[in-house]
Amino acid sequence: MLDYKYIKDNLAAVKQNVLDRNMDPARADADKVVELYDKRTALVTELQGLQQKRNENAQAMKQKLDNDARAKLIEAGKALKEEIAKVEKDQKETEEALEEAARQIPNMYHPQAPVGKLDTENLEVKVVGTPRKFDFEPKDHVALGESLDILDFDRGTKVSGPKFYYLKNEAVFLEQALIMYALNTLRKHNFNMFITPDVAKEDILKGIGFNPRGNESNVYSIEEEGTCLVATAEITLGGYHQDEILPKDKLPLMYGGLSHCFRREAGAAGQFSKGLYRVHQFDKVEMFAYSTPEQSDAIHEQLRAIEEEIFTGLGLPFHVVDTCTGDLGAPAYRKWDLEAWMPGRNGGEYGEVTSTSNCTDYQARRLNIKYKDDDGKNKYVHTLNGTAIAVGRAMLAILENYQNADGSVTIPEVLVPYCGFDKILPKK
Repeated sequence: MLDYKYIKDNLAAVKQNVLDRNMDPARADADKVVELYDKRTALVTELQGLQQKRNENAQAMKQKLDNDARAKLIEAGKALKEEIAKVEKDQKETEEALEEAARQIPNMYHPQAPVGKLDTENLEVKVVGTPRKFDFEPKDHVALGESLDILDFDRGTKVSGPKFYYLKNEAVFLEQALIMYALNTLRKHNFNMFITPDVAKEDILKGIGFNPRGNESNVYSIEEEGTCLVATAEITLGGYHQDEILPKDKLPLMYGGLSHCFRREAGAAGQFSKGLYRVHQFDKVEMFAYSTPEQSDAIHEQLRAIEEEIFTGLGLPFHVVDTCTGDLGAPAYRKWDLEAWMPGRNGGEYGEVTSTSNCTDYQARRLNIKYKDDDGKNKYVHTLNGTAIAVGRAMLAILENYQNADGSVTIPEVLVPYCGFDKILPKK
């Protein structure tokens, strides 16, 4: 959430930011925020004036007074009490409306972020590896999963509904290998490791920037509980220090979290949602950092470097894109997406496998997470997040890139010690 005064003082830039992010200005209404902010300021001033009059009235009551004068002060005190209660109620309602309106305003974006509406306008900044040229007709991961008897989407749909699936046989070990590979990479980089809850309160989701309810919500809410299934460990790691003041000498805090992830994927469809690419449940190892404002840009680059290290180790071709404004999402100041080569995707295309975002103090303001600076003042931390491994998409890329002419799939060398085998063979 942006600071109210910042929105007022930079109204034109905030409104342009909404447009550049391809968001609805009627919903992300900066003018409404300023109107409510001014109203709240006026009500605070009015309330202070009334409280001063009440105090003066109370002091006057302590003097020696005749009955008529005392009666007048009593009546004035009653009137002031009623007026104060009315203004307090108005102020509370205005404060709530102001906070709700301000929560719709996205974070400002980095000056170097490309301006664009669609992900096709993301800017490629780095390419690693060369897409493989097959001397046979490659299969997509769905066909491979069926022939290898390691994925079962049909029974997943029968039992749980569309976009659910079973992992079977070697895929079970491949999933665990990817998780262990990511966890050990983060341990090498001195992250504090967590297995996080799969449920979070709605106020935590709102603080992180997820909408827990409504047609546009991407999360599963638990009825009458005020909680939701988490869509990422970013939610639970980000909520870990809600309403806390962190010691500056402990920053940055680098956390890694393993969680199940549940997503409704509302409105997601099309050929690129096929198979493991877009599902309702998957496992993910997430990175999350709390930092000072001065540290956050360097940490953002560090998170991106770790993602590149992980996928370079897997031997998968990928490129990195600077995400355009319309594809950033509300909390992100800047975001790097890492997209791996997927041979089964329309004859071969890049598809997103990780992202890392610097959210500056946007989430910290909503979750009230601060640090005590050297000047003794409490200031909001910066928060950052990044995907180490989203298992389904990493598995998809491995199956398609490492397939062989005989229908088998070779396991990347770094995963063999965790898997206990180096190849998945077709089932006869």
